[in-house]
Amino acid sequence: MAVKIRLKRMGKIRAPFYRVVVADSRTKRDGRVIEEIGLYHPTEEPSVIKIDSERAQYWLSVGAQPTEQVAALLKLTGDWGIFKGDKNAKSTVKVKEEKAAFVADEKKKPVLKPKAEKPAEKPAPAEDAAAPAEDQA
Repeated sequence: MAVKIRLKRMGKIRAPFYRVVVADSRTKRDGRVIEEIGLYHPTEEPSVIKIDSERAQYWLSVGAQPTEQVAALLKLTGDWGIFKGDKNAKSTVKVKEEKAAFVADEKKKPVLKPKAEKPAEKPAPAEDAAAPAEDQA
């Protein structure tokens, strides 16, 4: 069985994202897969590329052939270089910077006023009225 590492298209029209999958070369593009080993979101800035390096190395070692697109992704993540024996191969994938957490100014007035707590209603008088009735019976 000829095994390929390729992209499985998902998402909506004009909003694609892909999963990096291992599949028989004779199956349809979005058909049955053997294993999902990563994902690729090209529309985000920078593109999100996450590939399970251990599983990619395994499938490459047993003879799975990557498509051109997946080979380019594997070169970016450094997995292709590791497979070929390059000891210095490392990932060149750009990672999105984390946004700074929002901190409100304590000096400014709050826009919303805190709600006042309602006093608890007293259902106890109804119970007290029932208690003397039981004593009389």
